Amino acid sequence: MRVVANSTPLIALALIDQLDLLRQLFDEVVVPTSVYQEIVLHGQGRPGADAVAQANWIQIREPGLNPTLPPILLGLDQGEMDVLLLARELQANLVLIDEKLGRKIRLPEFSDYGYREPSAYYYAPIENT
Repeated sequence: MRVVANSTPLIALALIDQLDLLRQLFDEVVVPTSVYQEIVLHGQGRPGADAVAQANWIQIREPGLNPTLPPILLGLDQGEMDVLLLARELQANLVLIDEKLGRKIRLPEFSDYGYREPSAYYYAPIENT
C-alpha cells in the first residue's frame, strides 16, 4: 500500500518517536520534495527534522503534474498541493494530510471516504478510476 504524506503528520509522529509506524503500516511512504525541504532544510534544528532526514525508507519525489490553478488560490501551500498532485500521479492508496481544506479537495481521480470532523489526522483512502 502506498501513502503520500504532508509535513505536519510526519513531524507529529517524529515528536512522539513513532515515525517508524508509517514504515510498519505501508509498503511505500512517499513525500514530495517541497515537503521534505520544508521539514529538513527550512526546519533544520526544529522538532522532527532529524528524524525525517534519517528515515532512509521515505521516498522523496517531485510531482510531474502541474496544478491547473496556483495553490494559493485554493487556499493550500505548495507542499499540500504537491501531496495531492503526487498522490494522483502515483495512484496512491492513501494521503496523510492535516490541512482541512486539503482533505476536502477532490481531484478528478480521487474519492474521499470517511471525512470526519474534527479529527486532526486521518487516512484518506484514494480510489483511482
